[in-house]
Amino acid sequence: MPNPKLSGPWDESTYEMYLRETALPLRLSVVSSSGWPTIVSLWFVYDEGTIRCASKKSARIVQLLEENPKCAFEVSGETPPYFGVRGQGRVRLDPDLGPKLLPKLIDRYVGPEDSSFRRWLLAQSTEEVAIIIDPVRVMSWDYRKRMSS
Repeated sequence: MPNPKLSGPWDESTYEMYLRETALPLRLSVVSSSGWPTIVSLWFVYDEGTIRCASKKSARIVQLLEENPKCAFEVSGETPPYFGVRGQGRVRLDPDLGPKLLPKLIDRYVGPEDSSFRRWLLAQSTEEVAIIIDPVRVMSWDYRKRMSS
């Protein structure tokens, strides 16, 4: 996939580092067949220029992405100082990658320690499909300097 069109104060290496290091859920938005936007929060990892999430094969978000692979996304905190990344992209769904991706997502958001929650999530891994976002446009914003004074 070609490099996305960038805008905002961050260069490609800065926004990629932010996505690799930030363990906040990604907000993913799609447009339903009725024309209304839908938004969900998903765990993600950034890998090889793509943003990778997972969801159940039967989830409404997966069904909507099968109908229309265009999406918008945002990763940012909710408290000052405000900074983050948002953009638009195209999604590829990969049912083979879903079960392999789920342990990485759990490690990132829950931790690698054994727990009943971790075992419960992993027990359902065969139902997961990978949602691979190829960013087309990426915009960063960073108000930390302005808001610190």
